[in-house]
Amino acid sequence: MHAGGPEPEPRRLLNGVSDVRAFFHTNAVPLYFISPTPFNLLGIDRWVRNFFYLTYFDSFEGAHPRVFVPRRRDRRDFGGMEDVCNHLLCDPETLEFIAHRGPGGKACFVMLDEETQALAHKAGLEVMHPSAALRHRLGSKIVMTRLAEEAGVPSVPNVIGRVGSYDELLTLAKSAGLGDDLVVEAAYGDAGTETFFLRGQRDWDHYAGDLVEQEVKVMKRIRNVEVCLEGTVTRHGTVVGTAMTSLVGYPELTPYKGGWCGNDIWRGVLPPEQTHAVREMVRKLGDVLRREGYCGYFEVDLLHDLDSDEFYLGEVNPRVSGVSTMTNLTTEAYADMPLFLFHLLEYMDVDYELDVEEINARWERGYGEDEVWGQLMITETSPDLELLTAAPRTGVWHLDDDGRISFARWGNDWDSLVDESEAFYMRVAAPGDLRCKGAQLGVLVTRGHLQTNDYQLTEHARRWIEGIEAQFASTPLASGAAATPIVSRLVARA
Repeated sequence: MHAGGPEPEPRRLLNGVSDVRAFFHTNAVPLYFISPTPFNLLGIDRWVRNFFYLTYFDSFEGAHPRVFVPRRRDRRDFGGMEDVCNHLLCDPETLEFIAHRGPGGKACFVMLDEETQALAHKAGLEVMHPSAALRHRLGSKIVMTRLAEEAGVPSVPNVIGRVGSYDELLTLAKSAGLGDDLVVEAAYGDAGTETFFLRGQRDWDHYAGDLVEQEVKVMKRIRNVEVCLEGTVTRHGTVVGTAMTSLVGYPELTPYKGGWCGNDIWRGVLPPEQTHAVREMVRKLGDVLRREGYCGYFEVDLLHDLDSDEFYLGEVNPRVSGVSTMTNLTTEAYADMPLFLFHLLEYMDVDYELDVEEINARWERGYGEDEVWGQLMITETSPDLELLTAAPRTGVWHLDDDGRISFARWGNDWDSLVDESEAFYMRVAAPGDLRCKGAQLGVLVTRGHLQTNDYQLTEHARRWIEGIEAQFASTPLASGAAATPIVSRLVARA
């Protein structure tokens, strides 16, 4: 003993992946994922004891043991995911759920703002993320383009500036040798909603209201596909997840031409040399984020130019994303542990030692040659505003040889899927919700490819889309009825 009392106990030291896995399996700290739906981190509760989902939308109809949904859910005027989180952190029933599990709880989010941070702290929760201000700054496509260039990660040939007319846009583009077939991005956007394809005055007139009076990134249009990877910035370096391809702009799934609407993930997404190259790009971006003070999970979109075979930065999302489910269900994750657990580890009160280079090398070599997974983000494409009267249930669905689907059994996630004839569907929109353009209806995860080698939907994907969409029914709203659609994007990607 010393004059001030007994010596403080030394902090626990975890040595290696097996120690970390055991630590989370015996975790005693209440951990909460607070979001409109549980989808982005669905399945993490299999790995982490005392991990709970606090959500507004009742995707599981009360049957998931780790999902809490307050009984009062009559609000519809949310402007974004942050609004939903802030509402939950003010809800008496949700606060009672948190208090019942005792002090010392920690919370993670997809989207949050300064108000979210303050409300979480008021509820006695530690926020397991960098500050909202830092995340917002690094979420800017303009900021990250500049930081990535400094780190040696190139973007599609581009120029950054402000334009007030189509003539000014052309002048800016031609100053950088970009021509007149252009892609223009605002600094912030969700799942491609702020990406605009312009070739001519008519296109400019259609989108001008979204582009004038702000700094934009003007790019040469290339023929590309999108490759996504996620990473986690840790004290020992950046752990890089598995590469996957994106489904973008399919009119069956999204009303937006550049809108993200799903992913395919399998061992052969890229040949070994390109796999190494893109992983190095993500590692460099992780180093940039760490230099800026960022710690934890992030997602990267890379654009693969099909003509030059080069890879360019698309964007960086400094947070959990809509592809996190794909990253965390890969065989690499199950050989070690899901990538998100490296994020949690940075915010737990432990010291740990991990050989990040060795983990990255092992994940680059890969496992599960035959493992193929895909996900579809099913979004309303019709401009009509209607009231849903029927919607498919959450659970495992079966696809028969004739292309018909039927509900097979209840399920908390995709863990029990046997083969390509089964899919896990998670409901977002339910009977009584408003059906409007851009609203998230649900998410489907299945085995097998959803996109062909020439970037068309597979017949397998089309059958699932048609089958799920046939389960919805809706009725037009009465003439003159007041209606405010619920927030449209509930499983954020960008």
